[in-house]
Amino acid sequence: MRSPDCLTERPSRRSARDLSHQLERDSLHDDSRRDDSRRDDLRHDDSRHDDSRHDGLRPRAADDERRKRGENNNGPGNAVITRTKPQTKKPSLYRVLILNDDYTPMEFVVHVLERFFNKDREAATRIMLHVHHHGIGECGIFTYEVAETKVTQVMDFARKHQHPLQCVMEKK
Repeated sequence: MRSPDCLTERPSRRSARDLSHQLERDSLHDDSRRDDSRRDDLRHDDSRHDDSRHDGLRPRAADDERRKRGENNNGPGNAVITRTKPQTKKPSLYRVLILNDDYTPMEFVVHVLERFFNKDREAATRIMLHVHHHGIGECGIFTYEVAETKVTQVMDFARKHQHPLQCVMEKK
């Protein structure tokens, strides 16, 4: 006959390694439970604030739902791809102006307007006369890079032919 204390089970002998693994698993399990309870607390706190504005619904990511169900995130999932139309603004425009001087021949100014600004003979003559009478005339309106190039071309061409013609650009 056995004594009454023999009726209780003896604790099984485990190695120190097995015990440390068991402790790690237990602590991880407890941590995940704490995280879940924190999330629940946060959800409850969020639901207390202004339910009328959101009708009690809180936006949640699809991954949150998958994690709750214990699904693995390794498989194919559903994703929504949205295309946003890029918002582009129109470039700033610049006026290219020719300034009057007493030395540049009128015919040279007409030639410049025809060559660099693609004006016909009549339009070029009209602009040249405007420059002659008013001291300044508009050759065209362009984006910054184009206006800058035109001004440089006109100035180089005038210097090459030894004329003091001035061409400038200003923001419109």
